[in-house]
Amino acid sequence: QVHLVESGGGSVQAGESLRLSCVVSGPIVQPSCMGWFRQSPGKEREGVAFINTVGDTTIADSVKGRFTISRDNDRDKNTHYLQMNSLKPEDTAIYYCAARSLMICSNVDFLRSDMFTAWGQGTQVTVST
Repeated sequence: QVHLVESGGGSVQAGESLRLSCVVSGPIVQPSCMGWFRQSPGKEREGVAFINTVGDTTIADSVKGRFTISRDNDRDKNTHYLQMNSLKPEDTAIYYCAARSLMICSNVDFLRSDMFTAWGQGTQVTVST
């Protein structure tokens, strides 16, 4: 069973940075797509940033230029990171990492949460003015 463990959330002031990490263990079959969704109260879960096995990324327009995603493909674990710079209050949400085997991430606009089969527990990011 695939297991995802997130870390790195917290409370920051607008303009500051945070880095989220997600360690993925278990039987992930390449090629794989890994990335991040976020959900604010009263809103649907939205895709933020995703990365393929070979390192191709797709980033939501709302965070492009401020957020970047990267990954390490170790033998036993896959870890991906979401570097969030110049944070804004509207970035406040619970951030969930997700993974899916045998899928290539093409365009964040076409990636729905129901396409992903493994999820982390979520980590709160709060940005205050």
